[in-house]
Amino acid sequence: MTPSSARSVRDNEGHNLESNEHQAPRIVVVGPASWNHLIELDHLPDPTPHMEFARRSIHTVGGTSAGKALHLAERGASLELHALLGTDADAHQIYDALTGAGVRLRPHPSARTERHVNLMTPTGERLSIYVDTPSATTEEALAAVEQALEGADIAILDLSDMCGTLLQRRHRARWAAEVWVDLHDYDGASAYHEPFLRAADVVFMNADRTADPWGLLSSCLTRGPRVAVCTLGARGALALDAAGRRYTADAVSTRVVDTNGAGDAFMAGFLDATLHGADITTSLQAGAQQATVALGTVHLHPSLTAALSEGSRSGSGE
Repeated sequence: MTPSSARSVRDNEGHNLESNEHQAPRIVVVGPASWNHLIELDHLPDPTPHMEFARRSIHTVGGTSAGKALHLAERGASLELHALLGTDADAHQIYDALTGAGVRLRPHPSARTERHVNLMTPTGERLSIYVDTPSATTEEALAAVEQALEGADIAILDLSDMCGTLLQRRHRARWAAEVWVDLHDYDGASAYHEPFLRAADVVFMNADRTADPWGLLSSCLTRGPRVAVCTLGARGALALDAAGRRYTADAVSTRVVDTNGAGDAFMAGFLDATLHGADITTSLQAGAQQATVALGTVHLHPSLTAALSEGSRSGSGE
């Protein structure tokens, strides 16, 4: 499909969301998939020499793009995930787990597989330590992702050097997919986030670094997006559209096992509802409901439990 024949997915207010062939909109997710060591502590460590006892420790798939892909796959979306992976054991575990969970993964070469150690607390506090980061994206990988984007209706471009380069090259690329971006804990001023924000049609963030989420959303919309969404954790979520209309949704009450990946699940639920014709309020509610799926598991998605167990039995896991 060429950019001129891309399907319309412009808004949540009743515009046509399907192609002439009535096919599901195609989604390309680009960004991090990592191998994570999650360590739960009673509280984040003080900056002094001391000893801590872990409440829980697991190794699992991480990465914001992997999380979104897993939740979209559960909802039956037509998608593929493009991520940088090495050739080490961690990469094989990531690949086996994600494909075993139903994600169509397109790995691209890296000298290293991304690895994190995440220190977590029961209340959702987190300190992420990047142990390894991917190497620079090759020209061949960039060209392959751009080719995939030419056939996409929605491009989820997550914060990463690879996606930053794709946006820099966009003026001479042939893809015209609508861009959805997750800014995570954006403070309203970060220079690194700026090109992602300006490229986005729909943008998401959380309120971790703002005391005025409505003001943050309004500021974001002045840079180009048509809808901006801010998640508030247990207090629900907010959205603002380019016409200045405000939308809210409550969080869904649920037992919280782990907060890791809840924001990615929220975005996936919102997007899926939008692609099925939902308005913004309904999409916020769908996002809140999908977030409970991530909150109820120590993994990014419950499907990883079986996928990682199967990998272990077959000898490719831990």
